[in-house]
This record gives sequence, structure tokens and C-alpha cells, in this order.
Amino acid sequence: MIKLIGRRLLQMLLIILTVSIILFLIFDSDSYKQRIALAELGNFGLSSMSADDYQAWLTKKGLNIPVYERYAKWVGGVLTGDLGQSFEKATPVAPLLLDRLKNTGILAFWVFALMIPISLILGVLSGMNEGSKTDRSITFISVFFTSMPEIATAVIVTVVFALGLGWFPTKSAMINGFDGWQLVLPVMTLVIYDFGYVARMTRASMAEVMTSQYIRTAVLKGIPYNRVIMKHALRNALIAPFTIIVLQLNWLLSGVVVVEVFFEYKGFGKLLLEAALFGDIYVVQACTLVAVVIAVLSQIISDIGYTFLNPRIRFA
Repeated sequence: MIKLIGRRLLQMLLIILTVSIILFLIFDSDSYKQRIALAELGNFGLSSMSADDYQAWLTKKGLNIPVYERYAKWVGGVLTGDLGQSFEKATPVAPLLLDRLKNTGILAFWVFALMIPISLILGVLSGMNEGSKTDRSITFISVFFTSMPEIATAVIVTVVFALGLGWFPTKSAMINGFDGWQLVLPVMTLVIYDFGYVARMTRASMAEVMTSQYIRTAVLKGIPYNRVIMKHALRNALIAPFTIIVLQLNWLLSGVVVVEVFFEYKGFGKLLLEAALFGDIYVVQACTLVAVVIAVLSQIISDIGYTFLNPRIRFA
């Protein structure tokens, strides 16, 4: 297992290295350099610059040195926490990004804290009673909510719980400040959208396990049914859902863009959209790199967890 983890970590480093090179070359092109100059100097400043003035600006910013030196300097800055300066917000990117990641982390924590038990309980109940009314009801609910786009779910929960019942503030009341009520509707939207997918995967895995020979043998031997479920069936049934749950971290980073923008929640997704619309290159670059790192880390966590749940992998 140690060799497996070592190979996965090596693959992670190679992927991050490759992506960092591609990302650097994309944002190091002449067109992006001109956009940086435009963001710093404005239209008048850039249009009034001669070729010599532009070269002087490149020299001042250190953008005319060989590409490998610029890449090494950029990597050194990333490793030391220097991700550049946000043109839109006139602040260093690193603290801005950390603050938004913290907000999205809080949102993700509550989404997973609610979504995982709901999905697993419904999936296990559905898989244990394959073909029953319980199974059909859970399947219908799961497919129905998963098929709804996030923006539609966000509109519905806002109309019902904020405008209709008045239990929670509308998004206009959420723009300033941060409090616990600000989390309710975004968390509800993400949980409603995602729990059905995980529940369906759990249901399929549980249904397959319940038809296995060793489960039938355990039941015929007279082992209490609850013990058969908890000790034998559930652990094997959780292998596939565990992988899916961990990989939901990747979905969350992309899914929060719609939810955070709709609810005016100041998180990672909203920061990325604002930076892309404004042309805030260093922020987009940093957000892209963070997204890749999280995607790779989630895959590593999934692989390591899979080895603990599946002895055939652990002792291979």
C-alpha cells in the first residue's frame, strides 16, 4: 500500500508540474502581457505608449527575461505565497484567495455534513428493499432533484423559504456581512441538487451486495439480519459511494459558481467569475492552479480511502 501511495503522490506532483507549465505559458503570452499593461495603465496609457515605452514597462515588470527564468520566478513566488496583485481589488491575491477559500470551505463543510448521511441512509434503504415502494419512491425523488439545474433549485428555495415563508433573508440582505443565516439557502440548494446522485450510486452498490453469495450464506447461517447488514454488506457497499463522495470536491468548486453568484456569497466561485469578467489575470491564474491542486488531492484521497475499504487492493 505504501508503494501505491508513493506512486499516487509522484503522479500528483507530475500532474501539478505539467499543469503549472501549461498555465504559465498561457498567461505569459504577449496578448496577456498587453492585458496586464492595460489593467495597470488603462486604455489611454497603453495606447499612448511607444514600442520603446512598452519594452521599458516589460523590463520594469521583469517580463522580458528568458521564459525559463520567469517560470522559475513564478514558481518561487507561488511556493512563498506571492500570487501577484489583483487589478480589480488592488490587493495581493494570496490573502484574497485564502479568505474566499475559507468561506467556500465553510459552505462545503455543511454541504457534506448534510448530504453524506442523507444520501447514504436513503441509498442503503433503497438498495436493501430493491423493487419495493420505498425503493421506487427514493429513486423518483433522487432522479427528480438531480435533474433540476442548480439555478432552478436556487430560485425555488428562494421563492418558497425567503419570499414565501419569510424564514430566511433574501439574497439582497446577504450582500453585506456574513452570518449563519447566509449559509442556509446556498447549502440547501447544493444538498438538494447533489444528494440524489450519491444516493443512486449507494443504492446500486447496496443492491449488488445484497444479492452476493456471502450475504445469502450469512443469512442462512442464522446470523442476525442487522449484523449482516452492518458488518458484512454495508462496508462493501460503501466502496463505490466513498469514491464518488470524495470526487464531489471537484464538482463543488464548479457548482458553487452558480450558487455563490446567485446568493451573493463571497466565496471561491464568485471570486473566479468576477476575475474572469474583469480580466483580473493573476486572480484567474491563482484560482485555476488551486482548482487543479484540489482536483488532484481529491483523487489521491479517493485512492487511499479505496485501499482501506478494499483489502484486495491493500494487500495486492
